[in-house]
Amino acid sequence: MVEIPRPTLSDNGSTAAAPAVRRSDVDAGRWPDVARLPSAGPGRTTAARYLTDRALNRLGLTRLSAGAHSSAAGPRLILHDPAAFHRRIGRHGLTGFGESYMAGEWDSDDLPGALTVLAEHVDELVPATLRRLRGLWVSARPAADRNTQAGARANVRHHYDLSNDLFSAFLDPTLTYSSAVFTAFPARFESLASAQHRKIDRLLDLACVGEGTRLLETGTGWGELALRAAARGARVTTLTLSAEQAALARARIVEAGLADRVDVRLRDYRDIEGRYDAVISVEMIEAVGAEYWPSYCAALRRSLTPGGRIALQAITMGHQQMLNTASTHTFISKYIFPGGLIPSREAIAEHSAAAGLHTIADHGYGEHYAETLRLWRERFTARRDLVTALGFDAVFQRMWNFYLAYCEAGFRSRYLDVRQLLLTEGTHR
Repeated sequence: MVEIPRPTLSDNGSTAAAPAVRRSDVDAGRWPDVARLPSAGPGRTTAARYLTDRALNRLGLTRLSAGAHSSAAGPRLILHDPAAFHRRIGRHGLTGFGESYMAGEWDSDDLPGALTVLAEHVDELVPATLRRLRGLWVSARPAADRNTQAGARANVRHHYDLSNDLFSAFLDPTLTYSSAVFTAFPARFESLASAQHRKIDRLLDLACVGEGTRLLETGTGWGELALRAAARGARVTTLTLSAEQAALARARIVEAGLADRVDVRLRDYRDIEGRYDAVISVEMIEAVGAEYWPSYCAALRRSLTPGGRIALQAITMGHQQMLNTASTHTFISKYIFPGGLIPSREAIAEHSAAAGLHTIADHGYGEHYAETLRLWRERFTARRDLVTALGFDAVFQRMWNFYLAYCEAGFRSRYLDVRQLLLTEGTHR
């Protein structure tokens, strides 16, 4: 792996912003919908300009043209190409908003702050009468993104097989890519590894993992949870569809001297074999897709021995928001996690109950995810030179900066939450 230096912070603790991009320089082969403007009639663009300017002014997100100055407090949007910005929003709504950022048509002096304000008022941005017409500017999810067994492998490769070195560039040394649990805010990067161990230990405790436990983990990541469980004396079988993750997880397990306790399998959850005392799944249900939540919950249920326990960590959103998003091709599903959908608590309860599982505990801690994402984003932007050296261009870097800030805003606004749940089949040991 590439040797990665520590990020350099400015005097006030902030990191560099996303790199500048001009649409004329965007690689059209790699980023076709960023390099070209969408077709949009003047009526749609005019309506988008009116609604966008109205919303930004009402929310205090001072909208400026490039080169203009303002003494107003709070985050600001700086428009480098207002015509393109409004045209993209008029044609593709929030996806166009994100693509406009990728194209360098706008910036913000506080991107997560601006996106947090928007997320807090997301249901008010468009008048109720126009919300019924959202089908005019949102696209349906492509059939190719369905999480069939072949589709799931392709969807996982799209994100998790980008490069182990890329993820190493912004994650802490545990290589844990899910919410941490901190003891104090604001969190510092130096505390992230211990905060990730705190999260993992809570899940292991929830599932009663100890000496001799037969543990199944769905979603290996880079192996930290499996390592920590094996150190407790558990026998771990861990499943992943990411070849890159599997290779590095196996190497880390061998290096820790725990290869006799951990079996990393490149396998779909639908092909689970055997029965286990405990099952742990960390932020995997979001990648399964709503169509397959019943089969996922049923597979976890089948893998349990009588009295077994399932510890589930899941990102959640409100039920109506989930229903609105379910069939929509969003910025995140288009560019970051194809085939994924964040469930609601109601959806998890419904599908787990249908599989014969009971929810025994349910604890949310979304504010911790906001801090986790902030630390990742700051580290990612601080290591821009390394990310560039790994072959990821400026458009990719803006996309990821937007993705990380967008998710951080979701948790800061409480539009999103992250929860740890304990599920059992009703027979308690």
